[in-house]
Amino acid sequence: MNETVKLADLRQGVRPVDHPAIKTGRIGVLLLNLGTPEGTSYWPMRRYLKEFLSDRRVIETPRLLWWPILNLIILTKRPGPKGRDYASIWNNERDEGPLKTITRAQAEDLADHLRGIAGDKVTVDWAMRYGKPEIRSRIQALLDQGCDRILLVPLYPQYAAATSATACDHAFRALMEMRWQPTVRVSPPYHDDPVYIDAVVNSMKQSLEKLTFEPEVILVSFHGVPKEYLLKGDPYHCQCVKTWRLMREKFGWSADKFRMSFQSRFGKAEWLQPYTDKTVQALAESGVKRMAVVAPGFSADCLETLEELDVENREIFMHHGGEQFAYLPCLNDSQDGMQVIRHVVERELQGWL
Repeated sequence: MNETVKLADLRQGVRPVDHPAIKTGRIGVLLLNLGTPEGTSYWPMRRYLKEFLSDRRVIETPRLLWWPILNLIILTKRPGPKGRDYASIWNNERDEGPLKTITRAQAEDLADHLRGIAGDKVTVDWAMRYGKPEIRSRIQALLDQGCDRILLVPLYPQYAAATSATACDHAFRALMEMRWQPTVRVSPPYHDDPVYIDAVVNSMKQSLEKLTFEPEVILVSFHGVPKEYLLKGDPYHCQCVKTWRLMREKFGWSADKFRMSFQSRFGKAEWLQPYTDKTVQALAESGVKRMAVVAPGFSADCLETLEELDVENREIFMHHGGEQFAYLPCLNDSQDGMQVIRHVVERELQGWL
């Protein structure tokens, strides 16, 4: 401290002339989602897949076994086909994946909403666990704007170590390198929150009303994880089942009409069952002619919904005897979807606003 500073000045809160300028007193809200590649060509896809599949929260196979499989096989063969899949759903106008477009829109809507409640006291930002914008850089951006309290909001209704936990891991790694850490809160999963359940059901009703046919079966598809993760104590499976049960009770449908499954399995290990693609095929082969699929575990439409469900599983259904198939969109930045995000954020900001 400069020796010329007078004791009276210190008592009055006068800052020494050589004291660094520090902004404080504001609140940050950071929406976190999975991620998207920066492009659909080989190298952007390879970088994205490498970051994603190198995450030990996602792939728990011992490194000695996984490294050669990842680097010598997967990262050689998968970028091309995956890039073509992404190209089929790419937002060409913005040159980005739809997940990035939607997450940005969610953040902008939330910012407008909170501005009406708290003025300029709250700053809303968004980041991706894999790819850009990076979590580390967006936390720093919030700090630079004077946010000494930050709410992290993983946009996953159901908790899983491979989604919510890894997003928080990345944020915590950034915090570990900071001299002056902000105070941090993490919003909990909202798989059974009545506001979320009502929003998903209402959104589905609106989508069903637009169809030209009535589905005989509606399949609720969640992203899968290896069964081993459940046996190790991950609550994801149980939270998915509860979401499905609460939705079914709202509709008043039987378990035969309103079914659930798990998609996107990878590798040879057993994943959570029943599998979505096998279920879709079995339904068609059993004589079901009209069906719809919904994915309430995703807060925004992405490759796994727009391409895997609406394209790949549609083809499976039609190829095995189905006639009419519909994919019902995610909540995205719709009125129902934003009601959920606003509800979660306002609840978790209590005591700060």
